[in-house]
Amino acid sequence: MIEVIHNFADIDFARGGKHHYQLAFHCDGTWGYSLVPLTVINGLRGPNPNGVLCFGGTHGNEYEGQVGLKRLCTDLNPEEMSGRVILMPQLSTSACIANTRTSPLDGVNMNRAFPGNPRGTISYRISNFVKTVLFPQARIVIDIHSGGMEGAFPHCMSFHPIPDPRQCAETAQLAQIFDTPFVLIYSSAMASGLLTDEAELEGKVTLGSELGAGASLDRTGVRYAYEGVRNALRHYGLLEGSVQKLRPESDGPPRLIEAAQLDCYIPAPADGIWEPVIAPGTQVQKGQLLGRLHDFFDHSSPARDILSPRDGWIAMLHLSARPTKGQTLFVVAQEQPWSEVLGA
Repeated sequence: MIEVIHNFADIDFARGGKHHYQLAFHCDGTWGYSLVPLTVINGLRGPNPNGVLCFGGTHGNEYEGQVGLKRLCTDLNPEEMSGRVILMPQLSTSACIANTRTSPLDGVNMNRAFPGNPRGTISYRISNFVKTVLFPQARIVIDIHSGGMEGAFPHCMSFHPIPDPRQCAETAQLAQIFDTPFVLIYSSAMASGLLTDEAELEGKVTLGSELGAGASLDRTGVRYAYEGVRNALRHYGLLEGSVQKLRPESDGPPRLIEAAQLDCYIPAPADGIWEPVIAPGTQVQKGQLLGRLHDFFDHSSPARDILSPRDGWIAMLHLSARPTKGQTLFVVAQEQPWSEVLGA
């Protein structure tokens, strides 16, 4: 049974068992609501200080988190659990319904709306609810993303540079547990108002991810979302059992790559048709051809070769064939030893 909640103070976050809600956020300018799904699970095996809060659908055209978390809403059994898990599989529900990055109700990108505003438009009110009501319920925050129509990434978990060494080490350890091929440390200066920024600033162990692209459904990305969260619950003792390896044992741990500086994010030098010649996750050398920009205003002109400015790993390639001047065309990240973030 799903309970529709109009007064958010009515949610009993301590109630034992599994409870499904639809949160009624009123639409601006009309008598109606956007009903945002929320599932709260309190394990019946006792308390656990490590509450876990998971989001999908922060961007509506990214589906791996939506599907992975919806499956967890049905599959997690409170009789087999301790502690609290909170799941929001479609945080920006209106964007999810519309298959868009931003909400059609107010034109706002949910992942630029934090810390929110209780008297703002609907996206800002939802983000304010997350910050003021949900964040206090958990110590671990996981926001499942994929590239949508913006960029193609290798499967990776992600976090920002974190000044506190203990918070950084625990975050890095949790990222390893998802067992994606890469873990990306990325710059917080590329955007403001991110959900993960806000959670990190509150001292929470916080992960983002990139688990697919193209507004499609990557089955491997769904597996990382679903099994990765289950691994997180096992790691913190909310589920019994040991952490499961998701890739072949021979693959070893994820590769840690860092794009913490803004010069890792290379903008398109001009408008054009983008023809990449390498794939995300490729190791490249300085001067290597990454792709070509074609100008069809003069179809007799040669393509503009786009070369790597440094050695590293391709952490992102622009997905659309039609980048505009100034959009990030690719990201070159440098490999780092795990000891840098886990401690010696």
